[in-house]
Amino acid sequence: MWRLIILPRPIFNIHLMIVPPAVMGRVLSLKGCGVLPVAGGEVMGEGLRVRVDRIAAFQKVLSGVSAYLKPPSQRQGGVVLNCPALHPKPNLPSPDTLTLGQLRTVLLTDHLGALLRRQGFTVSCCPVLPEDSNIIVFLRMLGVDWPSVPVSWTNDEREEKMLEALQNSPYKEREETDGGRRESEGKKMEGEKEWGTLRVNLKRVFQEEQLPGYDPSLGTCTVQRDSVSHLAQLDRATADCTVSTATAVHVTSCQDEFRQQQIAMLWRASGATVTQRHLVCGPVKTPGSHLSAAQYLQLRRVQMKEASEMKYGEQVEGQTWDDIIKVMTSATVRFELLSTVHMSPVTLDVQREGSVSTKGPRGGVFVMYNCARLHTLFDSYERGMEKGLYPEIPEGSQLDFSALKEEGEWLLLFNYLIPFSELLDQSGQVLECDGGARVNLKTEQICKFLVSLSKDFSSYYNRVHVLGEPLPHLFNQMFCRLQLLRALRELYHRALDTLHLPPIRQL
Repeated sequence: MWRLIILPRPIFNIHLMIVPPAVMGRVLSLKGCGVLPVAGGEVMGEGLRVRVDRIAAFQKVLSGVSAYLKPPSQRQGGVVLNCPALHPKPNLPSPDTLTLGQLRTVLLTDHLGALLRRQGFTVSCCPVLPEDSNIIVFLRMLGVDWPSVPVSWTNDEREEKMLEALQNSPYKEREETDGGRRESEGKKMEGEKEWGTLRVNLKRVFQEEQLPGYDPSLGTCTVQRDSVSHLAQLDRATADCTVSTATAVHVTSCQDEFRQQQIAMLWRASGATVTQRHLVCGPVKTPGSHLSAAQYLQLRRVQMKEASEMKYGEQVEGQTWDDIIKVMTSATVRFELLSTVHMSPVTLDVQREGSVSTKGPRGGVFVMYNCARLHTLFDSYERGMEKGLYPEIPEGSQLDFSALKEEGEWLLLFNYLIPFSELLDQSGQVLECDGGARVNLKTEQICKFLVSLSKDFSSYYNRVHVLGEPLPHLFNQMFCRLQLLRALRELYHRALDTLHLPPIRQL
């Protein structure tokens, strides 16, 4: 299949590329949501020079922008997102015991779930946690709506089922002499108490079932109660998937990767046939300090409030500002932990004397601030309309988009509105590809996309006066710009929703 690729650097009012002459007719006849309008082509010695009609591109995209803000196709299938950091070991994790590396895996799991649901996947998160537990309350403060169950809920029947499956597994080790037993004890599951003398040969599992990418040193391990509880939670999550095909993605820190590979092979040894992939996160470093997840969130909240008070003064009080600071703190934390390639380490500045800046082209605060600027702009327009200064914005088909002559306007369309749907689609594409145990997803791209968008929008907004004088001969250009910025506002909402960050409408 031929794909038309338009180069991002403009020459006057067109973008240029070279393609073989034989495909000129096919190129000029291309149609569809992802294809920019082609004004014509010129055969040259090297091939075909294609002219993209910018005016028609603005008309097409802004008249049907919703098609560009969703994945190009809806996928089918189920995904179980397993977050080992939230499993009891043997006690339930708490905000004070959760490390920053583990918090990174939780937020990445939450973000990945939102992306996959957008693409049509049925997503189930594992494990379920007791409702109103400290960890559930903590996660809600970060906008994470993790599945919960009543405190009285138990999974005993599934645990018995998984234990029986392991006892009947063809990979179960036969009883050994005391000498042989002592030799295999070195492969116990890390950090757990032994449960009986049931041992499983994990190396045979991935070798005989031809599962590439697993650590050859897995060997034989002794099964413990915590690992059976983990398997029972996975079995429940898989049963909740209402589709026939499911993939389990274990989102784990690099420190816990070996242990999670043990769990994955135990699950396979119990008879599970679910495709399993491991998404591994690098460490989170805090030079000079050691903070729990609870301490880190509290530090960022205090710094966010101080920064807001310095900028906005005494008005920073009351429930409205409490809600704003909560969202801005969550945005700061998410962008700090999710803007880096997931396998790479993250280094945080957690010194108390530092501060979270409300200025500067970086991070979640900058993104949320620019989203709020768009809301303020449209609030101003609506107030002007109520006063009779401006008419309602006409439909895109009634506007002359030749008024959009600013290079920044074209870049906002070409670099952000048009490619967003493909950006949403990438994680699903990778999951559907065959591969080894590890899977590498570009989970940092939404955060980077939003920061880059905010830089270009801020530059444009600081340079261009959108709401002009209420004179009829100026309305067309103003309405064209408002159409573009309304589409950008919706783009912000869609992208921030994958991070579970509600837009702030006023700052």
